[in-house]
Amino acid sequence: MATTAKTETFHFINSNMDKYRIKAPASIPGRPWRKPQKNVPQTRFERDRLKERVSVYVAENNLVPPIPFAELREHADVVTKEMNLEHVRDFAAVLINNESWKDVLASIPYRKRLLLVPVCIRHEKKCPAPLDEFGLLCKECGLCTMQDLQQEAERLGYAMLIAEGTPIVLQLIESGQVEAVVGVSCLNVLERVFPYLESAAVPGVAIPLLQDDCMETNVDLDWLWDVIHLTADDKTYRMDLDGAREEVDSWFETDDLNKSLEINENDPTMVIGRDWLARAGKRWRPFLTVCAWKACQEDPNAKTTKDLKRLALAVECFHKASLIHDDIEDDDSDRYGEKTLHEEHGVPVALNVGDFLLGEGYRLIAETKIPAKRRSEMLRVAAHGHRALSLGQGAELSWANDPKPMPSRKVLEIFTNKTAPAFEVALRLGALYANKEMDDVIRDYSVNLGIAYQIRDDLDDFLGTVDSHDARDVRPSLLLGIAHERAKGEDKKLMTALWKKKVQWDVVEDRVKAILDKHEVETKARELLETYKEEAVRALRMLENPTLKGLLRRVIRKIFEEKIPDTFCGEFETGNVAGGASRATTTAAVD
Repeated sequence: MATTAKTETFHFINSNMDKYRIKAPASIPGRPWRKPQKNVPQTRFERDRLKERVSVYVAENNLVPPIPFAELREHADVVTKEMNLEHVRDFAAVLINNESWKDVLASIPYRKRLLLVPVCIRHEKKCPAPLDEFGLLCKECGLCTMQDLQQEAERLGYAMLIAEGTPIVLQLIESGQVEAVVGVSCLNVLERVFPYLESAAVPGVAIPLLQDDCMETNVDLDWLWDVIHLTADDKTYRMDLDGAREEVDSWFETDDLNKSLEINENDPTMVIGRDWLARAGKRWRPFLTVCAWKACQEDPNAKTTKDLKRLALAVECFHKASLIHDDIEDDDSDRYGEKTLHEEHGVPVALNVGDFLLGEGYRLIAETKIPAKRRSEMLRVAAHGHRALSLGQGAELSWANDPKPMPSRKVLEIFTNKTAPAFEVALRLGALYANKEMDDVIRDYSVNLGIAYQIRDDLDDFLGTVDSHDARDVRPSLLLGIAHERAKGEDKKLMTALWKKKVQWDVVEDRVKAILDKHEVETKARELLETYKEEAVRALRMLENPTLKGLLRRVIRKIFEEKIPDTFCGEFETGNVAGGASRATTTAAVD
């Protein structure tokens, strides 16, 4: 009786374990294994060995994502040289990226992940599935591994796309429906798509295809199978930037400002100051304060506090005060499509309102209910930022008293002082409120972000569609600085006269734009813009908080409205498919 009971129990356990056992997908029937391309390790042994070494390397060097592709290549150079595999550097770079994101991916629920598989791993000649604008509609015919992947993805709760669908992916991510991506792609496409995914700080693991010819390609399926099953306790999260933006914007509604600032409707200074705060604006700075604090919280659902709101309002008070003073100093007549404050109320009133807002900013910081030492540091940070801004504006005013050509290097110094401190103050106040010290990282990031921001505005002023007084009135400009340095002869004379304000912009606009075009000034400025954006990204190397690092990387993308192409592999498909008919399939086994 005992023996029978034990046997029955054994069979019961085994039968139940079968239900939960994870089975790898079946090999693809009717499709011979193909030799990998030259920049992929040729044998499975080599690929596994490289993968193991990468895992150790990432742990030893504490690599925190997102990591720019150029930096990934630097690390890959080290690993592949050590292993005499220099020809597979980009393959190794992908593996390093995967390993850096692995723990983050594991912390994200299956239902928040997307599995992205390319159409090219299907059985090209026999596949009965139709293609539409969203990708392949798998018929689960069993001729390829799509069926197994799709069924397992659905069982776990993944969303799945069988497409070259990066634009769709980013749309899903921005909407909050997807927080991480597990993808399969060739190295050609991965290299091109990576900057866009990295700029969006998308937690992603990519399993490289072994071929890049877009037809009946192969992949290490068990690698993919292992990755899609990664799970762990929640460790990080992806912030809802749009939600944070909406919340911050709501704080600048008139009624909300009345409560937060305790506005006396009978006091004209308070009312004008409140209305100025409520006027249109991008409000990047208070947004950054809130995001920096949120990114440092362990709880993704942590609610904003009254003190955090005070700090965000303080940051915007400082910014709006600086705009009032800047408009007076530059004698600008409009802001946000309306009259500037001094045009509307007169210079004395505008100056007083600007001073009032500065006082409000410091008062709001001083009234935060945090330890005195941190509150004192916040006040110091704000004061240093205010000081740097004044020095930058002072340099521009000094030039205005004696206008003359300014070297592009000097223009960049003014950009640094006028814009970078505001970003730095915003981020450091949020980090300090979270009791985090990241001074060097935030400073380097803010400086480069601020310069890039000003260069972008400079390009818009002189070459874009923005109707700006900066072009008409002529003030220190990177484009004009580069043009003056590169111009010769009559072009040089004209640029000198423009810098000295001896000619009117409206009179010489066409000639100046021709000079800018002749000397490729826009190209140089855009190169500098990308350089400073890249340096801002590089500044994040030392951050050990993946949530904060991802946030600050995404902020760059959001501020500069980086766009992505509609497709990445179309050109490869066109060329490769054309030659596909004549391609002889390699049948030799390499493992």
